[in-house]
Amino acid sequence: MAKPKNDYINREISWLHFNDRVLQESADKDVPLIERLRFLGIFSNNLDEFFKVRYATVKRIVDAGKSGKSVLGGEKAKDLLEEITRIVIKQQSKSLEILNKIQRELATENIFMINETQVSESQAPFVKDYFLKKVNPELTTIILNNLREFPLLKDTAAYLAVRMVLEDEVGTFLRKRNEVQYALIEIPKGIDRFVELPEEDGKNYIIMLDDVIRYCLNSIFTMFEYKEISAHMIKITRDAELDIDNDLSKSFIQKISSSVEHRKISDPVRFVYDKKIKIDTLRFLKEKMEIEETDSVIPGGRYHNRRDYMGFPSLGRTDLLYDKIKPLPIKGLSLEGSIFEKIAQKDYLQYAPYHTFGYLIKFLKEAALDPYVKSIKITIYRLASDSQVAAALINAVKNGKDVTVQIELQARFDERNNIEYASKLQEEGIKLIFGVPGLKVHSKICLVERLEGEKIKHYGFISTGNFNEKTARIYTDYTLFTAHEEILREIDKVFGFFETTYKINKYKHLIVSPHYTKSRFSKLIDIEIANAKAGKEAYIRIKMNSFTSYKMVDKLYEASRAGVKVQLIIRGICCLIPGVEGMSENIEAISVVDKFLEHPRLFIFGNNGDPKIYISSADWMTRNIDYRVEVGCPIYDEDIKQELIDTFEISWKDNIKAREFTAKQDNAYRDDDKPKVRSQFATYDYYQKRIENE
Repeated sequence: MAKPKNDYINREISWLHFNDRVLQESADKDVPLIERLRFLGIFSNNLDEFFKVRYATVKRIVDAGKSGKSVLGGEKAKDLLEEITRIVIKQQSKSLEILNKIQRELATENIFMINETQVSESQAPFVKDYFLKKVNPELTTIILNNLREFPLLKDTAAYLAVRMVLEDEVGTFLRKRNEVQYALIEIPKGIDRFVELPEEDGKNYIIMLDDVIRYCLNSIFTMFEYKEISAHMIKITRDAELDIDNDLSKSFIQKISSSVEHRKISDPVRFVYDKKIKIDTLRFLKEKMEIEETDSVIPGGRYHNRRDYMGFPSLGRTDLLYDKIKPLPIKGLSLEGSIFEKIAQKDYLQYAPYHTFGYLIKFLKEAALDPYVKSIKITIYRLASDSQVAAALINAVKNGKDVTVQIELQARFDERNNIEYASKLQEEGIKLIFGVPGLKVHSKICLVERLEGEKIKHYGFISTGNFNEKTARIYTDYTLFTAHEEILREIDKVFGFFETTYKINKYKHLIVSPHYTKSRFSKLIDIEIANAKAGKEAYIRIKMNSFTSYKMVDKLYEASRAGVKVQLIIRGICCLIPGVEGMSENIEAISVVDKFLEHPRLFIFGNNGDPKIYISSADWMTRNIDYRVEVGCPIYDEDIKQELIDTFEISWKDNIKAREFTAKQDNAYRDDDKPKVRSQFATYDYYQKRIENE
């Protein structure tokens, strides 16, 4: 491959191509039909978050009058905004085509999506009654023409922009010919977006909430005499970056709460509208909302907030959904009896969702009740809305244990949930730590102190993902349960750092950000480079969510030039360009997007036949390496090392859901002549066979 213009793929552009892989799933006929709609919802939700954060960040660079080339992979910020908008318009158009196709396929399954013009006489009473009883009481409707100030539109809320052409003469009031009145209707978030109509002759009918409102516009605007009325959807996305003030009189919780509240009035960065909206209505809205040149203005379809398709009703049609897998037990580890007794003898690896997440809950619940357990320390980044993890920690403190929770209040878009949990845990008597100034705490660690005889014995777990039983059903993540004393004493050092941030600890076993991740991984790469130059076997295998650190990209380029074979499985952003002669010809990279969200961070270094293996909470992103507290843990158990090598190889062999990274960024599926492997299904089979052979 000829050398591209830049050594890196811009991270924002790479992210958009990742989201296009999600969109590919919605177009894949081998994906069950309702699941395809849900992937369409994930695509839309991802895009909303992208504009709130990444687009907003680039826009801030432009507004500051800077080029941003040094941090944007060689791209100018202003040019990048234009390129993003161009790509998104194309993707939005593609997503609309896919949605229309899915709806046609749903019709062949006797599932019909109808709009307000297709409501039959038999369906009309239900729709009107539903509107009057459930929808109308929740509606906020604003007449716009005579307002001194345009109302503040909520971030990513959906609105119907109503245009009424009034009658020329009403009563004694003479109006201008074709006078136009504008209004906004906010689509209520508390009501299901998809309204199921009564089944007729074995056929299911669904109407969007938006169209229920459109059908009943006359009930809303009954006081206006109009000769023409229309309603088209619009939405805005606001900058979601947190601006935390320096008021010393406020607690950290108050500062985060205030910053989250400020999102409601932050600057808009994207305006999406129904492309069939009248020109005068669009002009009126853009002027009143002060939409700027650097805002992304995107013509879309009739319906926005397609993220709601993530909650599309199943209608009892299990044949149109993925089969639910039954989470498997961990070989040799039972949910009955003492989990501490088992971990004391050897390490165990949980790989959710293939294994049940119940082992982690079992660990915490046993710690809460065990009379010999003295203390529990844990980091929390994201919790389920009704968390068994939190319940176990509260139970522990009620049983007299010392419980310390480091909770990250700045977990993106979970700030409000974490603030509520922080208050609840604090009320129960749990000691809370709110992180390190200037750093997010993203590590996934837990440490238990247990009195055995006259000595304190440590037990714990280190994970690649959040302690969240809801996401554990759809995210793939490794969790290591261990009683390795040296590792756990170093885990204790990490908790010590949270409270004594000026003290930089040294670690023999763990790889900890922000102080050691770059240097330790660089040394491991250097070993492979030296082995390759000495003619020894040299390879690196890495599985991560995203790869954006230019310094680590350069390090792998150096390894490639030395002859080290590098295999990368990167689900999301990848700034590295593989397969370029003289730069990265020894690097291959794929992305697997499928039923589950690939979330583990796994690092395998050949080490001349004695592989060194780590799991970690950290991707190779600048933020994870330099601006977060992350923990990478070595794997010493030989059986688990082989298990991790096996699961990596299964993912690497995927030739059904794997896309190859290239400079073209065309998301081409891997196409080879080898036996077909769908890695997520093959991984489940792998663990099932381990249980059968036990």
